[in-house]
Amino acid sequence: MSMPQRLRIRFLVCLTGLGIVAFTGSHAQGRETEAQLLQHIQSEQNPVRKSKYELKLADLKLEQAQDAYGQNNPEQGAKLLGAFVDSMRASWKALQESGRKPVKQPQGFKELDISLREHARTLEDLARRVAYFDRGPVEKAAQEMERIRGEVLQALFPAKGSSNSNPPAPKLFSSPARPGQLW
Repeated sequence: MSMPQRLRIRFLVCLTGLGIVAFTGSHAQGRETEAQLLQHIQSEQNPVRKSKYELKLADLKLEQAQDAYGQNNPEQGAKLLGAFVDSMRASWKALQESGRKPVKQPQGFKELDISLREHARTLEDLARRVAYFDRGPVEKAAQEMERIRGEVLQALFPAKGSSNSNPPAPKLFSSPARPGQLW
């Protein structure tokens, strides 16, 4: 490689590094603190916005719980998971009490469902990383997320003409394959 080519490569590497630092710095600056989120939650009158602030607070608490478990502090992690679950419940409660019909006005309900799915995956990953004897709070939080998600889905997609609140189990295979045949 010639000298000008090496200089160009170094310049591009430095420029890329600065871009990454600038992006992560601006991303961190745009994040609201716990105190700001609590203030927004207290003052917000719109139930959809209030629910979204609760979701942001829940995100923050889950990240803090992950950090606590990562630093081998399961007691603090369990406490933060409790706050996370409380925020998720509060988000769902705000939407329930809004008087909105989820089928006709799904704003907020869909965001809650997406958040519940993301958090279920995060909790599943966290449970794999946490020591077996410290998994109880993580598993309870995951179960609560699934329970709330079931209620949200029932609100978004109510069964038509059925009094049964439990939807039928989805069929895994819909093809007319013979038993033992994979395709």
